[in-house]
Amino acid sequence: MSSLIVPDRSPTESSTPIALGVLASGNGSNFEALAQAIAAGQLQAEIRLLIYNNPEAYVRQRAERLGIPALLLDHRQFASREDLDAAIIAAFRDRGVEWIAMAGWMRLVTETLIQAFPERIINIHPSLLPSFKGIRAVEQAIAAKVRISGCTAHLVTLDVDSGPILVQAAVPVLADDTVDSLQQRIQVEEHKILPLAIALAAARSPLPV
Repeated sequence: MSSLIVPDRSPTESSTPIALGVLASGNGSNFEALAQAIAAGQLQAEIRLLIYNNPEAYVRQRAERLGIPALLLDHRQFASREDLDAAIIAAFRDRGVEWIAMAGWMRLVTETLIQAFPERIINIHPSLLPSFKGIRAVEQAIAAKVRISGCTAHLVTLDVDSGPILVQAAVPVLADDTVDSLQQRIQVEEHKILPLAIALAAARSPLPV
């Protein structure tokens, strides 16, 4: 059982789909959840491009199966984070991307990317922020012996895992939970709240006509 925490704002219907770009580094389950939400009519969006940074990432196979364009930008081939982000910006702009979803993107973003898409980058994080920031959030929750954990979809800022919160979902921590078992249940909720967060953010901040 989980509990959804949504600020007092509702997504509005739009005849124009959100032009979405996705950043992912690994398995890509959140990426596929977005594609499924779009196909089911739960999110009025179009994924214009997936960018992934790991040549071995399974997300590439998901994109191929779903027929979604994908581009490898291996971070090891760039001299700096800023150079990588500049390449991301160019690729997304070439596809007309207006919003970015970080669906398991394991790279810190720079001011270069944030300024190019101000308040239009959304991240999913496996904790109830502001608790347990960083890449080992589930491990931190287990170690702290908390009774409730969860996930957060938030806008991305230069301060890691500190941007304005869009949606959260609470997940009980069971007495016999391991990192893997808790991670799996949190991920189920991530798949639900990321599409909702994108819809909420786009409804709150429509693009100028």
